[in-house]
Amino acid sequence: MKVFENPDLHCHSTRSDGHLTPTEVVSRALANGVDLLALTDHDELDGIDEALAAARDTALRLLPGVEISTSFAGETIHIVGLGIDHRHRPLQQALAELRAGRAERAERIGAELARCGIPDALAGARRLARNPELVGRAHFARHIVACGLMPDVKTVFDHYLATGKPGFVPHQWAEVEQAVGWIVASGGLAVLAHPARYRLSSRELQALLARFQNAGGEAIEVVGGAHTEQEMHRFAGIARQRGLLASRASDFHGIGEGPVDLGRCNPLPPDLIPVWSRFC
Repeated sequence: MKVFENPDLHCHSTRSDGHLTPTEVVSRALANGVDLLALTDHDELDGIDEALAAARDTALRLLPGVEISTSFAGETIHIVGLGIDHRHRPLQQALAELRAGRAERAERIGAELARCGIPDALAGARRLARNPELVGRAHFARHIVACGLMPDVKTVFDHYLATGKPGFVPHQWAEVEQAVGWIVASGGLAVLAHPARYRLSSRELQALLARFQNAGGEAIEVVGGAHTEQEMHRFAGIARQRGLLASRASDFHGIGEGPVDLGRCNPLPPDLIPVWSRFC
């Protein structure tokens, strides 16, 4: 059984809101010593074939993946699919419908930002998005930074784009059960992404986890790019309590954007069962 030393199971390319192409993501992962990588673009599978080709005949194993947007308790909850069949037609069709919803949301975000005194934000975000079907909040944030209005993407989110801020637009995504079902039907394994990000009470989080597991979800990101040491210990405890596999992921979007580079996350606590044990 192969033992992976440096897995990173959640990252993004220019096919959604990342800075690097799928080929460039693979190259950076190799340079950073990653030996198991999942490309998990938002609601999009288009970069996987390119990434697989780039990883062929290298020391890196590439897992086809996706990050699906769902709604729960007023929050956008992300479910990562690992080891999916990216040619599975029902999954492709479901994601196409989600991307159509993203286009509508982008129009509304642009209108809200205009009311905040930031004109032409939608046009600026579209110029920065390599995939016109996936204009997301990160593209708006990068446009605002490029205009010199804010120093960095995190500050833009804190002031304008996070839940409850003036440029935030609520949107009804897929149900948690739908996303998990699409992943499982395509042969993949469902992971609850970056759980510390969600503004949920302990009771709401337990309800989310129950729905996730009842639908067939099997893992949780314990080590994440934005997780603090305290949060890592909290979600390690939840993984133990609920019998969940544990994932390790940078949620890498680009060099210098976000706290952690590809393959540079903390290690998992040694007593947890790593999700990559299912892919050895």
